[in-house]
Amino acid sequence: MRPERLYALFKDVASIKGIGSRLRLYLERLTGARLIDLLWHLPSGIIDRRFRPKIDEAKPGQIATLEVTVEKHIKGRDKRVPYRVITGDETGKLTLVFFRGDEDYLLGKLPLDEKRIVSGRVERYGGKLQMTHPDHMVALDELDQLPIIEPVYPLTQGLTLKALAKAMRGALEILPDLPEWLDGPYLKKQQWPGWQEAVRLAHEPLAPADLDPLTPARARLAYDELLANQLALALVRERAQKRKGRVNKASGSARRKILAALPYELTGSQNQVISEIDRDMASAHAMLRLLQGDVGAGKTIVALLAMANAIEAGGQAALLAPTEILSRQHYKSLKPLVE
Repeated sequence: MRPERLYALFKDVASIKGIGSRLRLYLERLTGARLIDLLWHLPSGIIDRRFRPKIDEAKPGQIATLEVTVEKHIKGRDKRVPYRVITGDETGKLTLVFFRGDEDYLLGKLPLDEKRIVSGRVERYGGKLQMTHPDHMVALDELDQLPIIEPVYPLTQGLTLKALAKAMRGALEILPDLPEWLDGPYLKKQQWPGWQEAVRLAHEPLAPADLDPLTPARARLAYDELLANQLALALVRERAQKRKGRVNKASGSARRKILAALPYELTGSQNQVISEIDRDMASAHAMLRLLQGDVGAGKTIVALLAMANAIEAGGQAALLAPTEILSRQHYKSLKPLVE
């Protein structure tokens, strides 16, 4: 039933370059195993890496991006002692701390006497500035690979932000450009972007304000979801209403007795929806109806009056409730009315 142009969106996330079986397992646990599931996992925050201080200007607790020279590697005596890399600039020293750090990997990423760009949260420990497990470590000529504004996503155990960001970039690279389905004038009036651009913008926030649900990109995606749900319900309704149903017509005598026992008058909205349900029940087609309302709005009495008509027409009726407590409450409130 799915159009072929949508096939790419429902591919397994393992089809994205660089996603192995382990990362796929984490993604399936977090979002689902399809590309569309991953794309609908939107950022909840941002990391701003534009702050480029000298070491003595970096404040504990801040995210900072620093240019440092690697001065010394200090391997821990055992696995309980972290691996440390001493770096510095003309203003001071910064210790990079790695728990269970791999010496060969770190010597390759941070060679002695060479300059590197490191980015992460600066801390103070024992009176000295340090950065534990920097988020990024790149050579000076690789600065363009460092994300200056980085989206933050909800994670699951075992999944790092860096791994999820890599998967998300891969998903966005193969994002298909679909024909526009929204009404052109309405799209222009709302000043919304196209669908593909909206998805990209939602994953590339430049400021905290871009995470607001009312931003053009997110509002457009929310509208798409609502529209899709309503269209799906309309199709289900159309199909269901073609099925032959049972005609339930009653004189209303049972209903009138219940109404006479009520200590209040029905509201206009209750009377309106009862009339609509009556029409559906008297039709030769199957009824498909959802009655929605706040707690205390009167849904239960509407259901009871519909049941009374079905019973008077020779049928049976059952009132289903999701919990035993609610079932007992309904029984207690309806028993004197039906008696």
